[in-house]
Amino acid sequence: MRAVTFKAPGEVLVEDVPEPEILHSADAIVRIEATGVCGSDLHIYHGRVRIEQGFTIGHEYVGTVIAAGDGVQSVKTGERVLGCFQTACGRCWFCRRGWFHKCDGSRTFGHGEALGSLQGTQAEQALVPNADLVLRRVPEGMSDDVALFAGDVMGTGYHAVVESGMRAGDVAAVLGLGPVGLCAVQVARAAGAAHVIAIDSVEDRLRMAESFGAQPVNLTDDDPRAAVRQATDGRGVDVCIDAVGHHEALDLALRLTRKLGVVQAIGVYAERAEVHMGLVWIKALHLCAGHANVIGHVDNVLAMMSAGLLDPSPLVTHHMSLDEAPEAYALYDRREALKIVLRP
Repeated sequence: MRAVTFKAPGEVLVEDVPEPEILHSADAIVRIEATGVCGSDLHIYHGRVRIEQGFTIGHEYVGTVIAAGDGVQSVKTGERVLGCFQTACGRCWFCRRGWFHKCDGSRTFGHGEALGSLQGTQAEQALVPNADLVLRRVPEGMSDDVALFAGDVMGTGYHAVVESGMRAGDVAAVLGLGPVGLCAVQVARAAGAAHVIAIDSVEDRLRMAESFGAQPVNLTDDDPRAAVRQATDGRGVDVCIDAVGHHEALDLALRLTRKLGVVQAIGVYAERAEVHMGLVWIKALHLCAGHANVIGHVDNVLAMMSAGLLDPSPLVTHHMSLDEAPEAYALYDRREALKIVLRP
């Protein structure tokens, strides 16, 4: 079968790889019909996250179950499904408390040996371990472009807001308006934020955030700190979501957040970053970080998308074939696309 594989920093290939096989009774095989190119994939593309040469990448997927082990009960062959970006065992100490993203046996699609050696989903087929926990049937009438977001990007935006403890009436800021940041804007508005300040330097992304009901603030042409002071009578936002994953964004988040407020760092951090602990301490900030508990949130996200409360479809700017993956990565790397959906 055809799959997108990592060759070297700045280079991916589309090549033939072996078809997946059922290895355990809880496994399923999904024929991929739509798969996304994600910001996390760019970290691999740039060499910031290291994986083995020839490994299949990608972790966002919608498709049809074409085989299932004897132990799989929640989905059947022939059903249209979406999947979460990582797996979990459902039995360990963390899973029993609903913290599936910290499962002792978690594996992440398309991230190489370091995260469980689970081949990715930018391929014609994918093996899905523990399918009952990882897969969900796509609700009737939901498009691939919408369903694709539930298992990662919208799920991550949802996690950022919910885990921050944001309450109706709060003022929130979102730093970085890639797909995750824009989804966080949507979720914050749906959750009752009185005001959302959306900060980025890309005008198209700022306009999209404004269409979702946020106040756009250009990072370079405007003054984010002045905008926050004006919107909050000088005290700072209740919640600031760092959807960038860079020390400068984190520092700005600390400065934009009010005393006793919450900074939620959902952007990917792969390196050391200095944190102004004096600022954290004197303001008594709550600093939260880490990737999203998508398995724990996916049913709520699907319900909100089915009801039309969340709609990620405007974020999809390009549809391309799987064979065009090298071009798609180059487009995304140049910020000429917001969200690319590949179709095998």
